[in-house]
Amino acid sequence: MTWISIFTGKSGFAASSTAEDVTKGIDGTGLTAIVTGATSGIGLETTRVLALRGVHVIMPVRTLESGKKVKESIVEKIPNAKIDVMELDISSLESVRQFASQYCSKGYPLNILILNAGIMTPPFSLSKDNIELQFATNHVGNFLLTNLLLDTMKKTATESGKEGRIVILSSEIHRMTYKEGIRFDKINDENSYSAFSAYGQSKLANALHAKELTRRFQEEGVNITANCLHPGIIATGLARHGGFNAFFYGVFNRFLKNIPQGAATTCYVALNPQVKGVSGEYFADSNLGKASKHAQDPELAKKLWDFSLNLTKSK
Repeated sequence: MTWISIFTGKSGFAASSTAEDVTKGIDGTGLTAIVTGATSGIGLETTRVLALRGVHVIMPVRTLESGKKVKESIVEKIPNAKIDVMELDISSLESVRQFASQYCSKGYPLNILILNAGIMTPPFSLSKDNIELQFATNHVGNFLLTNLLLDTMKKTATESGKEGRIVILSSEIHRMTYKEGIRFDKINDENSYSAFSAYGQSKLANALHAKELTRRFQEEGVNITANCLHPGIIATGLARHGGFNAFFYGVFNRFLKNIPQGAATTCYVALNPQVKGVSGEYFADSNLGKASKHAQDPELAKKLWDFSLNLTKSK
């Protein structure tokens, strides 16, 4: 038995709503989306539902073989699904650059960018670029990928006349970061590393990324929005590192969403017309939510942007 709320918010949806519920009646034909982390969990369900609604979905995956199997499983049930698989390791800046270059060379448009891939509370380790792994995977890779695809998104928005949408998966745990929010001078400090606080830090970075993107889009007059969201507490592969995670998911077991419910807010923010023109916001349970004070700090958002820009330029 679970205790998922069935009470609807202003959107008409609730925590119990599924990805199919929040996109019912929406025709995504002619739209192209990228969904990272699409081979399992809510990323897979997001891909399936977007394809079900007619969206052309590109799946960036670590291994092409696993991606092709997922594609086949979706197409088997949705014969008209339009899905392409491309290789990407979001934690590697070189891989991100290769993916973006290949994507642009194919001439694909891009209406929707869903930054879903992530890891949660692993032991301290560094990425291939010598950046703490959670920060590298959950934020830095997403930051670079977004920047490299922005011209394509702007061109698509202009030529199609349709609003572009960037959807970044954050978490309620963005509230449980280190005291200072983002520890710019201690990103790679193993001695003071807390797996949980570092996860919160990376999720705060996701929210700040959406905030600064929004400021820049509004300044440029670009027809693209950027929002972040909390998908809910879901038992997915994120919990594979055990230890604290096993305890966390055990305590909150009765509040766990299933996968279709977990993918709902992502699909709502990506496709639902209610979200048109809304940007720089934080969503939960397919409704507007309120992020932490750190997440709403424009100066912190700008500082993180500059810090991330320097990180990606120097690697």
